[in-house]
Amino acid sequence: MSQPELKYVLEAALLAAGKSLTLAELGALFEEPERPQTAQLRAALAQLSEDFAGRSIELKETGAGVRIQVRREFAPAMARLWPERPQRYSRALLETLALIAYRQPITRAEIEAVRGVAVNPNIVKTLLERQWIRVVGHRDLPGRPELLGTTREFLEYFGLRSLDELPPLEQLRSLGELDPQLNLPVSERAAGAPQSAAEAAASTDGAVALEALAVDDGLAEDDGLADEEELEAGENDEAAPPGSTGLVAAPRED
Repeated sequence: MSQPELKYVLEAALLAAGKSLTLAELGALFEEPERPQTAQLRAALAQLSEDFAGRSIELKETGAGVRIQVRREFAPAMARLWPERPQRYSRALLETLALIAYRQPITRAEIEAVRGVAVNPNIVKTLLERQWIRVVGHRDLPGRPELLGTTREFLEYFGLRSLDELPPLEQLRSLGELDPQLNLPVSERAAGAPQSAAEAAASTDGAVALEALAVDDGLAEDDGLADEEELEAGENDEAAPPGSTGLVAAPRED
């Protein structure tokens, strides 16, 4: 198969899929005798990316593979294709997710120690249902608390190839006092000891960074969720599945 023909097959597949595809999935489009090598697939994808230069769409690589999406500057206009505007996730959820993303692996008690409030069960439930976080192990403490970490779906949603592409928190605010893995004395901190100013800044700045990533991808709209007080009182933190305006083909199915 010629390189131009290979490129067009990959373009058609990415448009039809409406989601990220791995190199293995792209290779599986071809019969064994004519199946291209990994290097050939990468070369064709590079050419495809060059073809999109100066156009409204781009080739985006994430932790889940590669996808074709609308460029960020056109996302606000594309959002008008969906009359019902999706709700944005609450700040409490984003702060919890930020702590997990930036300081993983982390337990719920450690999250509560930093944020200064109990983690609403609905927040963790929503993050698990969205498959943005998962249990990666257990802390060697009484009760064997679960350690939480992010998933490939998290990288896919926020358009990241790896966690290294998360906006550095030190560029947002100095976090010199914060231990990289939050190895806090849980028994004292979970009991209600106040967090430091740097620790309090971590979840807030991380939430802002994640919210900015979502807005840049056209996936977040006006806030329609309960505020922090309502969430801590037990209101549901469930959010409607977003209309995936970043994709050229059909919205991603979760």
